[in-house]
Amino acid sequence: MVSGLPSVVSATHEADHRFTVEGFVCGADGKGNANIDVLVKDTRISYGQIVKTDGDGYYKAAFHLHNDNLGDPLLIEVSGEQQHQKVSFDPKDLEAERRIQVNFGTGCIYDRGSPPLGVYLGLGVAAAAVGGFVGFRVIRSWRRQEQKRGQSQGKRKK
Repeated sequence: MVSGLPSVVSATHEADHRFTVEGFVCGADGKGNANIDVLVKDTRISYGQIVKTDGDGYYKAAFHLHNDNLGDPLLIEVSGEQQHQKVSFDPKDLEAERRIQVNFGTGCIYDRGSPPLGVYLGLGVAAAAVGGFVGFRVIRSWRRQEQKRGQSQGKRKK
């Protein structure tokens, strides 16, 4: 912990009192950097904490905030690089998780709650293959119908 910046969350709070800042810290190769310090601080109320990234470069800092903290300025810092955000959420929604994702580094686009990008790419390829197969079958069916029409019209002309 940073001196003078107490850990503001030592227990789990209800969703309407919890605000989470999470993200990934990645290197130039797009891979997550492990064991990196990330400072997350609400600068209006001077609460903050330092958290470490895991093996995938993922970090998560949770704050006990209330509706009057809406719009508070946040400072997120990694190795001297700073990003400034604001506490943002719908104060009327008392059930949805209040969180933002702040990533650092190149090619570092992940969402901890969703499947990896490769899953979406694989599904896209599969959808294209199925679409191509169906399209091929439809076109072949049309051609057969055209051939039958042409043959039946040829017989009528005789």
